Amino acid sequence: MQLAPQFQGPNMGDLLIAAIARGGDRIAFIDADRRTTYRALGEQVSGLIQALSAQGLKKGDVIATLSPNRPEAFMMTAAGYLMGLQVVWMNPMSSEADHQYQIDDAGVQILFVDPGAFGTRALAIQQQCAQSLNLFGLGPWAGQIDILAQAATYQPQRLQPQASENDPCVLIYTGGTTGKPKGVVHTHRVHVAMTLMEMAEFDWPEEIRFLAMTPITHASGALIMPVLMQSGTFIMHAGFDPGIFCELVERHRVTCSFMVPTMIYVLLDSVARKKHDLNSLQTIIYGAAPMSVARLREAIDVFGPIFMQLYGQSEAPMAMTVLHKREHDPKNYPHRLSSCGTPVVGIQLKLLNDQGVEVPIGEVGEICVRGPLVMVGYRNKPDETAQAFRHGWLYSGDLARRDQDGFIYIVDRSKDMIISGGFNVYPREIEDVLGSHPAVGAVAVIGIPDPKWGESVQAMVVLRDPTTSALETVENELAALVRSQKGSVHVPKKIHFVDRLLTTGLGKIDKKAMRLALSASLSASLSAPLSA
Repeated sequence: MQLAPQFQGPNMGDLLIAAIARGGDRIAFIDADRRTTYRALGEQVSGLIQALSAQGLKKGDVIATLSPNRPEAFMMTAAGYLMGLQVVWMNPMSSEADHQYQIDDAGVQILFVDPGAFGTRALAIQQQCAQSLNLFGLGPWAGQIDILAQAATYQPQRLQPQASENDPCVLIYTGGTTGKPKGVVHTHRVHVAMTLMEMAEFDWPEEIRFLAMTPITHASGALIMPVLMQSGTFIMHAGFDPGIFCELVERHRVTCSFMVPTMIYVLLDSVARKKHDLNSLQTIIYGAAPMSVARLREAIDVFGPIFMQLYGQSEAPMAMTVLHKREHDPKNYPHRLSSCGTPVVGIQLKLLNDQGVEVPIGEVGEICVRGPLVMVGYRNKPDETAQAFRHGWLYSGDLARRDQDGFIYIVDRSKDMIISGGFNVYPREIEDVLGSHPAVGAVAVIGIPDPKWGESVQAMVVLRDPTTSALETVENELAALVRSQKGSVHVPKKIHFVDRLLTTGLGKIDKKAMRLALSASLSASLSAPLSA
């Protein structure tokens, strides 16, 4: 039944207008030496809407932006929110082939491009595009329209949202580590729910100065709106470097940031953090990949109780569960450091088996959710959509246990579970044990085909001191540690010492790439192949 107008919820345009009105002359964005107030943000978005309308764009059309982190990249999304466009969030760190696939799959009509960073790539994509693709520059670009210059020619007008809550607004492509990326369709309802849940559940500082060094087409971008809704300042930088991170924190007195675990490891091991005043940091939100408990303890010792974990996925953004700062308690509840927390308010979450039956407390089931945070489905992939939605729930693909207090403990991705000698082996549990050894800086555990065991457990280990010569001693200690804590079936058949772990463009451990590299080099040292 169609809801009467008075029962329809807000859209993202409504939230954006409210944020701009609240912020006024406060600083909304900082990018290098440029500062943009909320008032200027509203005026620039108004100009963009008029310029896009003059180009013939209308509600329902599909656009995308290919750019490093910069305020103008978000402004294209903001204009899309207000105009009722479908906006494809394209990760700037993805390959040209992935960008080409996403544009073709989504049916993108206009691609907005940072000319300096992606001009050449965009022109190549246009030549290969399956449909007509127009290119506009986010700045001067020979032979192309500069949409920012056009927008600046218009007088600001009152912002008016054109979308309804059930209109699609954002298309996010999954990482693609298990095949072709899947386009996750989000409505305004999903992103409004996401924004409100983030505001309600996250441990925001009283004065928000947020630093984003991961792509704003990923987790950091999903945090822009809750920051703006609270009249905070969002500071952008393209790419992560520990020295630049520390310099920006000190210069802007940053109070909050989002980091994937590998970024935290690099920061801990960097001499830069000892050269700068980082005392302004009040909250570091981490997620997108599992974090070593040992390194989390170290981070708490170094920076204090400022860490908040989120767990979510593209299909149910930004978070399905949260482990708050107060729940990072190594003294009283040390076991909870391996938890991803408890479900956020407004979402229903259960651990179900394949038959849709909830598993008992302490047993492993798949994390399943439903509620206003859940995607519509995968674009052009009805079979994958049907597989994700079963028994009235979204099946996440993540296996977990729940304790008596309601805390969730992810044991692994279902696709990463290893079956060795008929036993279910969860790599995450072995990684936690290996990561507790003082010599280990980072670790990933994978399974590869084995004629005797079905799959054999293999560990990739990055040492904190890469110059150590006592590899055999460390390997024996690690094997003994796993045997004592998890049992012999969990002991890796081989521990490979490498100088880094392969990661995706978003900093997630890429186990698919590791399995391929290992399978291709079973009889050789893995250090060289995995460092390439």
